[in-house]
Amino acid sequence: MTLPRLILTGASGFVGRHLLEEICDDWIVYGIARRSQARCGARTHPNLTWFQVDIGDRGALTGVFGKILEQGGADAVLHLAAHYDFTGEDDPEYFRTNVDGLRNTLDLSAGAGIRQFFFSSSVAACELPRPGRALDETSPPDGRHIYAQTKRIGEAMVGGYRDRFTPVVVRFAAMFSDWCEYPPLYMFLETWLSSAWNRHLLGGRGQSAIPYLHISDAVAFLTRLLERRGDWKPSEVLIASPDGATSHRGLFDATMFHESRVPVRPFLVPKALCGPGMLARDLAGRLTGERPFERPWMAEYIDTVMAIDASRTRERLGWAPRARLEVIRRLPFLLENRSMYPLDWHRLNRAAMKRVRVPQNLRLYQLLDRHQSELVEEYSRALEGAHLPSYAHVSPEDHAWHHKMILRQLMNAVRTQDRHVLAAYCRDLAERRRVQGFRVEELCGAVEALNGVCARVLARDPESAPLQAEILDNVTTPLKWAVDRIQETYETLDAAEARRRRSAESVSAHVR
Repeated sequence: MTLPRLILTGASGFVGRHLLEEICDDWIVYGIARRSQARCGARTHPNLTWFQVDIGDRGALTGVFGKILEQGGADAVLHLAAHYDFTGEDDPEYFRTNVDGLRNTLDLSAGAGIRQFFFSSSVAACELPRPGRALDETSPPDGRHIYAQTKRIGEAMVGGYRDRFTPVVVRFAAMFSDWCEYPPLYMFLETWLSSAWNRHLLGGRGQSAIPYLHISDAVAFLTRLLERRGDWKPSEVLIASPDGATSHRGLFDATMFHESRVPVRPFLVPKALCGPGMLARDLAGRLTGERPFERPWMAEYIDTVMAIDASRTRERLGWAPRARLEVIRRLPFLLENRSMYPLDWHRLNRAAMKRVRVPQNLRLYQLLDRHQSELVEEYSRALEGAHLPSYAHVSPEDHAWHHKMILRQLMNAVRTQDRHVLAAYCRDLAERRRVQGFRVEELCGAVEALNGVCARVLARDPESAPLQAEILDNVTTPLKWAVDRIQETYETLDAAEARRRRSAESVSAHVR
């Protein structure tokens, strides 16, 4: 049976990683992500091909789509890639990823014969409903937050391609796992369970409320969505969320009861005082360099309720969130993980809180890739002019081939931030060159020369100016590792040869 083919952007993200665990047996998946597969912990599978690329880089993304077309193309795109943070600031990354990156993906999908394009939006793209009302599939994406603005633009952009493929918009609730991995909820729990002065404070009446969706239900939703990919109307809007919303007070009460088995009454701070208090804490944090998670912009949403009515989606999709995965019922599992596995708990949640930017190592990789031919040519000239006698006997063709190989290993180390493959390559190279009669000084000198060539070539590109620390960490340091591995390999082989020689001499003397 021929499996359907899916392009999955944001494959290294929270939802993407979990979805891959579910769909790779039933789909040929082309994962597109800023992080490497190994770095983000995504599964390996024969049906999964991974492309580490920034969707905001149109040239690099064009190359990826070209490779996908060479491998047979794809039937659908699931676009999960997006930028979001909780600072409330107008980070340029919102438009670079959520608008420009989406435009690149849409244009290339339109030219690749894609039949369905599923766009991941959010219920946060919508303005809060009036008291007593709920957001549904007909609600406009009219939120004022910068994230909401870019999602409104995104939904409109996706709809503009309905003559090329079937676009579908999915608005997600706030997603969490049994390890939390949703920054506001993580900060609530860490504060409430701490000994901090504000551990029992709640803003307003504690009635601020949003919908929460367990990641397992989100994956089930997307799996069902893809299974029925031919059933959707162009520009149809679906909502992946339970109905209603869960309040801060509900979460607080459940957390405190789980920890102490007795009710703990929160201290409710009048809403009028919350804004000035949050502003004062933020100003103090700016002075100390440790700004609190709560920012002044959040005060506006105290005691507001983002209630949801997703009944139409449930009817259309044949899917519903499971009661056992509702956030209050799941809270004991989160708190048990926090208690039993604190290192993993904090590692996962601190990672979720990082502001998503194009990794500097990926920018450096793109620069190296852009100048690859120039680097190989200049490296060849550098070795020809160096006092390395053994290299004089290497043909120009072999020179070029070996230079491409070591440069490729270096670029892979930059891209994945895994230096061990480069070190292993240099160990194998050392074994071969030693047999060929190369002195260790010559081989180390050749690797050190590559560092100088990279520095000179990259310095001529203005885009390398802000990457000097990255060049030191991801070019110079790995090449130093490589030199060390070469020296270690020669020392090990020389020592082994000396032992064999002494053993042979000992046997010969004994025979005499």
